[in-house]
Amino acid sequence: MIFANREQELRALERWWASAQNGSMAIVWGRRRVGKTELIRRFSNGRRALFHTAARRPAGDELRILSKETALVSLSGFRDLEARPFTDWTDAFESLAASAVDEPLLCVLDEFPELVEVTTELPSILRAVWDRVRPRTQLRLLLCGSAVRTMEAMQEEREPLYGRFDLALTVHPFRPHEAAQMLPGLNATDRALTWGIVGGVPQYLAWWDQERSLADNVEELACTPGGRLLAEGDLVMATEGGSAELASQVLFAIAAGRTKFTEIKDVVQTDPTRILERLRSLRLVDRLLPVTEDERTTRRRLYRIADNFLAFWLGVLSRHRTQIELGLGRTILPVLLAELDDYMGPRWEEAMRLHLRRLADEGNLGEDIVAIGPFWSTRDREGQNEIDAVALAGRDRAAVLVGEAKWARRVDGHRLRWELERKARALPRVRPAIRYAIAARNAVEGDGDLLRITAEDIFS
Repeated sequence: MIFANREQELRALERWWASAQNGSMAIVWGRRRVGKTELIRRFSNGRRALFHTAARRPAGDELRILSKETALVSLSGFRDLEARPFTDWTDAFESLAASAVDEPLLCVLDEFPELVEVTTELPSILRAVWDRVRPRTQLRLLLCGSAVRTMEAMQEEREPLYGRFDLALTVHPFRPHEAAQMLPGLNATDRALTWGIVGGVPQYLAWWDQERSLADNVEELACTPGGRLLAEGDLVMATEGGSAELASQVLFAIAAGRTKFTEIKDVVQTDPTRILERLRSLRLVDRLLPVTEDERTTRRRLYRIADNFLAFWLGVLSRHRTQIELGLGRTILPVLLAELDDYMGPRWEEAMRLHLRRLADEGNLGEDIVAIGPFWSTRDREGQNEIDAVALAGRDRAAVLVGEAKWARRVDGHRLRWELERKARALPRVRPAIRYAIAARNAVEGDGDLLRITAEDIFS
């Protein structure tokens, strides 16, 4: 798989490595397929490193495999691990710490929750050994995992390893301009479509064959029995968000248009607060509210599927799932492709907001941007004052930019600006020199002072 981006994550790992004076522990987590292992392997290049990937084997088997992997590192002065493998986890951690007295050693325990499932007392064992050996070793212990809730819980107060991590790093899917780096063989519009369908998960992007057409890729990945994207939805629904059954019910409810908290609660027949928070932490679900409202005080609780792949799988693909598995994928394909324009509308709006946040981070929208998000007014006729993107600035959170995104090849910028000027009157605070941004796939036509945004800008 192509390794792209992750500069920020690599810098965080480099700072962790450079700042450690003796033993140091880090924790890295993120959903499956997001590229954690590739990131860590890239970081380990040129370093003395040991990798062990757990697979929920019996503890004795895990220790024997770890012993063989440690022997391959050829640690100076170390015991013969072929003849005398690690007897238990205390032995393993003490031996690894002893091998890193004179020079640093990176030890990666990938899928650490799989080890904990087999040896539930493992975090307590590690804490006892770590507190004793840390001042005398240069061992850099990195715990990595895809079971997000388990990895987050390990850092909570009262957990054995609480306060022991010098770095806690979450790995998220790529943003549009980052995903584009994995799709160099596509034009900007096809990059946008690909990101809209599979999202920013590196493994999904790597499955996309850039030498084949959009239709060919959708047919092979989604419209073929056993297709990767067809099957991947089941895996995501079964593994993410804690309680798999409850998470699945919540996601299906939101995808079916039950976006209010009370509607979701009625569907699942229980309080969905905790599962919604977990899904939000995974960036699978967003809580929607006008950017001018304060999440801490507003009573408004609307939700949407935030992850592009899940939105495609739940909103477009799943309704055809049974017939695709029965062999009708080739005839269903034109129907799926015809639905893409409607499906891409909300994805394109979010791509525009992500692009504006990137511009703001680079200082191109002013120095005091405090929030960027959608806006709508419930006091007027439904939809009359919906604005796809509003940038707020300063302590008074006044609007300095409003934007409209249209999933069309070309749009009339003059007409859309006039509509934005009208809609902006519903905003509570607006600065005099407000800017207007219009996004379209290929071109924003017309004269005037506009921030014109195209797929080439977002997916460059």
